[in-house]
Amino acid sequence: MESKQSNTIKHETIRGNHHMGDEESQQQHVIEEKEEELFDYTTRAQWLRAAVLGANDGLVSTASLMMGVGAVKKDVKTMILIGFAGLVAGACSMAIGEFVSVYSQLDIEVAQRKRGNNNNNNNNNSREDEKEEEGLPNPLQAAFASALAFSVGAMVPLLAASFIQEYKVRLGVVVAAVSMALAVFGWLGAFLGGAPIVRATFRVLFGGWLAMAITFGLTRWMGTNGF
Repeated sequence: MESKQSNTIKHETIRGNHHMGDEESQQQHVIEEKEEELFDYTTRAQWLRAAVLGANDGLVSTASLMMGVGAVKKDVKTMILIGFAGLVAGACSMAIGEFVSVYSQLDIEVAQRKRGNNNNNNNNNSREDEKEEEGLPNPLQAAFASALAFSVGAMVPLLAASFIQEYKVRLGVVVAAVSMALAVFGWLGAFLGGAPIVRATFRVLFGGWLAMAITFGLTRWMGTNGF
């Protein structure tokens, strides 16, 4: 009798523990879902804007330059040279612009914190100073990231046109490659930012197509009118 009772108690204990385990796992799952819903995507806004916009600018500006030159010059060498020049100039411009912008922001934040410390007459300890320094923007890091993102985007039309001699085929391949890259950048930006994917992707695609079409059309018009 005692052995049967003990076995019964063990089975009930095991079932109770198993039931409690299921409840804990369900509660944990609910908590994870709530945390995902409450995640603040705006914390990604600064680096997401720099990365996605940098790559998108490199892609669209370089492709537009290449399409514009392709409207009046059919040889592949000229198109590649103008695309490479656009990559280098754009990457340098992005890096310098981001460096100056972030450095200005850094100066403002440092000055503001100094004014706050002076007004409060409170000397922060070393750990608090280290935490504040970690939260400050890094101009060199921002400049490098912007230049890298721009270069990655600009490499897409360059690689697409490098090995194609036929003029019309080359233009078509460049447009197709740029369109695929624009769709990827639009999807990635929307996914990381928690925004509507279809709308964001179409917006990026339409903007890139419009830039290439305007550049190609105006350059062709100027070339045919003797400018």
